[in-house]
Amino acid sequence: MTDPALPSGTDRAKAAADIYDPEGAYNLVINVQGDLPTLEPALVRQVLDPFADPLVDMATLATLIKDPHELTDPNVAKIALSLEGEGPIGRALYFSRNPIPSGEGPHYHHIGIYAFTRESLNRYVSLPVNSLEARERLEQLRALAHGMRVDVKIVDSKAPFGVDTPADLEKAIRVIGESYSV
Repeated sequence: MTDPALPSGTDRAKAAADIYDPEGAYNLVINVQGDLPTLEPALVRQVLDPFADPLVDMATLATLIKDPHELTDPNVAKIALSLEGEGPIGRALYFSRNPIPSGEGPHYHHIGIYAFTRESLNRYVSLPVNSLEARERLEQLRALAHGMRVDVKIVDSKAPFGVDTPADLEKAIRVIGESYSV
């Protein structure tokens, strides 16, 4: 267990990596958000795909928003990203709880899983919280504000639901219970 006084999940991931791997033998660290109990295990591997480009500091996942309710739900983080070329990987430009970008076209639901190079993780936790991160309550904005490159792999997967309210917790218990009773 890590110190409960640590300010964010990323700080806890760094502390866990330092405990588990104090010599730094592993170059990549994956932070799976604890509020996503239905995250598909295969997505954990896919978050590493953006690191095929050695310039990437941090990677995460997104899926196309298909449910119009998600677009306006403040519990769903959205990503504005630049998709260059034909591949499913783009560069994050901004994250928000509001619909972004404006206008017609695809919108993406951020999936709360992050991967860092060890060097980038160490840098990230040393950076100060900025006003955008505090305002949006999205810690990945710290990385963008300080010039870190965050690449996003678009996955063809249903977004796992987040546990943000007591009703969400009841739903998670029901869904997980159903999957284990089969």
